[in-house]
Amino acid sequence: MSNDTYPDFTPAPDDVVWDLPGEGPQRTSLLVLPHAGGNAHAYAEWRAHLPADVRLLIGQYPGRGARFAEDLPRTIGDLAGPVVASLPAGTTDDLVVLGHSMGSLVAFEVVRALQAAGRTPRALVASACRAPFLANPCAVHPERLDDDQLVAAIKERGGTDDGILDEPDLREIIIPSIRADFAIDDVYRCEESAARVDCPVTVIGGDADPVAPATTLGRWAQITDRPFDSYVLPGGHFYFQQRLPEFFAVLAPVVGGHLPARAAA
Repeated sequence: MSNDTYPDFTPAPDDVVWDLPGEGPQRTSLLVLPHAGGNAHAYAEWRAHLPADVRLLIGQYPGRGARFAEDLPRTIGDLAGPVVASLPAGTTDDLVVLGHSMGSLVAFEVVRALQAAGRTPRALVASACRAPFLANPCAVHPERLDDDQLVAAIKERGGTDDGILDEPDLREIIIPSIRADFAIDDVYRCEESAARVDCPVTVIGGDADPVAPATTLGRWAQITDRPFDSYVLPGGHFYFQQRLPEFFAVLAPVVGGHLPARAAA
């Protein structure tokens, strides 16, 4: 795991991985890993855009939600390890792992860990992120920024409710986990020789994303010998927020099945 070690404890599994199944038998599981500073709440609305037979799983990182009292993460292993340990039984039989921004790197490490355990997922989807063997071209350096400067940097990227960032009491709660996540994202890099997965890879990004420029997304093809697909949608770093139907139309062939009518409308 890129010289990182997993924590030596496992929190309550349902606090680490939210389980939002659809109706009826669940054919496929989609595991979503949030962006730096993100949490599971931000992705819960995706349930309405997925087929009823796709089980939605969302990772919740330390320092937020029910895991607020835990130590803040220091390495990518602190983010990925508990997720791997907390996956509900049976979900790796037909699992697609998706991450957004830093979450793509967490997703990559989750796939590698499952692969090492003989439980390779069906596919990896990376959204708005550099390939894992590349150095971070847009490091935030949170250790150099005071809270106001860090908030400004977050707002520039988008993806976080500005009302939360502008409310002093709420900001005080979320800033530590944001600092921790960006510190991990700043320095993470997997050796190119080790950056390999044995499953198909799909990468999606925004055409105006300054953090993960569309021209760099193709580098993800180097981590697999399996099928690779790349898609670019209009928008910035959080391109999907204004284009969820188009985003899930791209995702649909990966998870299989058909979009529900309310998402396709």
